[in-house]
Amino acid sequence: MIHIQESSTPWEVVHMDWVAALPPGGDKSYNAFLFLVDRYSKTPMFLPFHKDDTAMDTAILIWNRVISHTGLLKNIISDRDPKFTSALWTNLHKLLGTRLSFSTAYHPQTDGQAERMIQTLENMIRRFWAYGLELKDSDGFTHDWCTLIPAFELA
Repeated sequence: MIHIQESSTPWEVVHMDWVAALPPGGDKSYNAFLFLVDRYSKTPMFLPFHKDDTAMDTAILIWNRVISHTGLLKNIISDRDPKFTSALWTNLHKLLGTRLSFSTAYHPQTDGQAERMIQTLENMIRRFWAYGLELKDSDGFTHDWCTLIPAFELA
């Protein structure tokens, strides 16, 4: 098991994971999400994406939706997904000075809190979809799991 670096400021050390094989959601029919949790504040961030997105797509997503808001990350802890072990991703981390730490396979206890948050969100999405739940606001707009991610982040 890896030693989990403690963080002294928000968005310095994050845990990142993927959840795929979800029902299509949003106007782009997303079928997965990227999950990040800040080690310091325990603040989660859920980013919808397509499970077939490439390492480059992932890097662009993280740059546009995470780093642009939080600043450069010092350490990212993740599993050994091919998106994270690719040459592009490795070189990007070298360029930015970010450390990429890999959790041990079949040991989600590397960060139990992050894994528990992932399970909770995935369960909420799957139940929301299984029961055919759709929420309509006062303007008649229908919300699916993808548009409700900000509410899920607060849960």
